[in-house]
Amino acid sequence: MRRKSKVVGEVYTAPWEKAFATVLTPLEEFIHRQTTSGILLMLFAVVALAIANTQLNDVYHHILQIKFTIGIDNFQLSKTLHHWINDGLMALFFLVVGLELKRELLVGELANIKQASLPIIAAVGGMIMPALIYAAINPTGHTLHGWGIPMATDIAFALGALALLGNRVPQNLLMFLVALAIVDDLGAVIVIALFYTETINMSALITAAFLVLALISLNLGGVRRLLPYAVIGIILWIAMLKSGVHATLAGVLLAFTIPMKPKYDPKRFLALVRESADHIKSVFGQNENIIVNDALRSRVRALGEGVYKVQAPAQVLEHKLHLPSAYLIIPIFALANAGVPINWSEITNIISHPVTVGIGAGLIFGKLIGIAGFTWLAVRFNVSALPSGLNFHHIIGAAFMGGIGFTMSIFIAELGFAQYPSDLLMAKTGILFASLISGLIGFAWLYFKASKTDNG
Repeated sequence: MRRKSKVVGEVYTAPWEKAFATVLTPLEEFIHRQTTSGILLMLFAVVALAIANTQLNDVYHHILQIKFTIGIDNFQLSKTLHHWINDGLMALFFLVVGLELKRELLVGELANIKQASLPIIAAVGGMIMPALIYAAINPTGHTLHGWGIPMATDIAFALGALALLGNRVPQNLLMFLVALAIVDDLGAVIVIALFYTETINMSALITAAFLVLALISLNLGGVRRLLPYAVIGIILWIAMLKSGVHATLAGVLLAFTIPMKPKYDPKRFLALVRESADHIKSVFGQNENIIVNDALRSRVRALGEGVYKVQAPAQVLEHKLHLPSAYLIIPIFALANAGVPINWSEITNIISHPVTVGIGAGLIFGKLIGIAGFTWLAVRFNVSALPSGLNFHHIIGAAFMGGIGFTMSIFIAELGFAQYPSDLLMAKTGILFASLISGLIGFAWLYFKASKTDNG
């Protein structure tokens, strides 16, 4: 049956418009976006797997290898579609990661060191133990280069799985996992920058350094418009691409230079709102139709400009990039990278391969030991305390969820085994199986062992 819209006074209200009246905190908006992104990520990963294991596999890989060239005669960038996705689109994803990191470090869950100490310690443990387990299984040769793969946690997948539990888990567990995963992202960025870098082109790297200084100068000079940052950011991405340091890190560097301080402080904004409201009232009587009332329209536009300027540029950009990052970039990345052809007749050899075993053990057991173990040690020696409403049943469940290492793990695998296709296949297989197992165990554990009212 078709739902009817209704008119209240002179205001037309469609049923879906109520969503625009919902007020969300930055954390609630972040969780909502990551949850939806996780569901899309699952869907596109399944689609990629299905395609890779049918007769469409050759077409799938052929499309990913199509070259696209942009630029002018004397300067061109020519890369395959796969590289444009992993080097180009993912730079925007890393820009969002950088903006989230900056917000959390300055005003969010990680701003208070006492409050942030537990998820930081848990995240560090969740990075160290998987890397050590992988290195113990792959101690020599080129396969050792994959030690960074099981360190990563996919926040979208993990929060998506937690969201399916509804109110069976407390809100503080979501906040703990968000903080942990953000620190984990920071660790992954550092690992990529330091250990997964190709041959360095010093001239390009120096150019990149000057561009970062230019971005910092814009920030210190009080520039609040995003366009100058965007222009220099694109040039910075090209310089990083040429330098040998992975180009996606340009997104993080750009994010950390975009101002987090708004043009208007709240007091000035409130004064502007009151002044604008008085002006709007004075011109409203001239003509109630805003289309023909130029004075009314100009006052409303001025108020809108004030609303924009009372927000920090970094906050505005993060909000604008929420939709394309969560609903476009990450699903496309999954579609382009999760297509792993599985030869079931060779499955025993695949799952027993040192790379597969190392990644699987790192994500399933390393994350559990690292996150839950380091958390227990921090609480045991009074370094930190469990958040209100949480117990170690919750922490163990979160540790298993931390073993979902899809997006960033695949990204690091693409860097670590770019020259070894067979090992890359083993790495992706290990990531997929381990992420699935960790997610299912974590979901079952929290469902049966750690209900919202359980504080034992």
